[in-house]
Amino acid sequence: MVDLKALFSLTGKRVLVTGSSRGIGRALASGLAAAGARVALHGATASQALDGAVAEVGNGAIAIAGDLATIQAVDAIAEQALSALGGVDILVLNASIEVREAWDAISHDAFARQVAVNLEASTRLISALAPGMVDRRWGRILGIGSIQEVKESPAMPVYAGLKAAQTSLMRNLARQFAASGITCNTLAPGVVETDRNRQALTDAALRERLTRQIPMAHFGEADDFIGAAVFLCSDAGRYVTGVRLLVDGGMHL
Repeated sequence: MVDLKALFSLTGKRVLVTGSSRGIGRALASGLAAAGARVALHGATASQALDGAVAEVGNGAIAIAGDLATIQAVDAIAEQALSALGGVDILVLNASIEVREAWDAISHDAFARQVAVNLEASTRLISALAPGMVDRRWGRILGIGSIQEVKESPAMPVYAGLKAAQTSLMRNLARQFAASGITCNTLAPGVVETDRNRQALTDAALRERLTRQIPMAHFGEADDFIGAAVFLCSDAGRYVTGVRLLVDGGMHL
């Protein structure tokens, strides 16, 4: 008989979740820790929110602070995770920034910062952490995408494009890493009730319009992504790589 508990267990695994002081990242860190992993939570700066998330997650979780917009900080985050955890088996690329600018009003600084955080930092973290996974012949790289990869918002063309680019990166690396026991997948949320979205979703007309686009007729919550993440990061998902899993209440349909 299959031991489902063992199949989904992450006991002994070491995880770095970027952007995990709040929202989906915090929920994923908590879920992976509940499955047995030791987690390094990351925030752009040291904060009470980050410390609170670490305390909530438990199981030996640690905090790492650093601005992913700078190469030096990205390298330091990788080094701290490797040193504190003794290695990283699972990398969850959750951190991102979104700037609401129409296509004809995109500023250089906002464009550059989104590229740095949403794509370049992910690539650099993979470069730093994947070699250890290759040596151990086991690893999981999980990018957090967006419904905007298939239903783009006119207000965030750069953000949508970069999420699509990260998913393309995951597919490219999935083929390259497959023989080394490493899977690379993307978990793409729909509309989620998080701190980052709260202000926009106070607009009643916007809420109604978005709700009409979702077959399940309601927004997601951060905890809705835990099950899919544990599946993709555990041995239960060992034969799944290069996929984009939309968790969106059917909004992509």
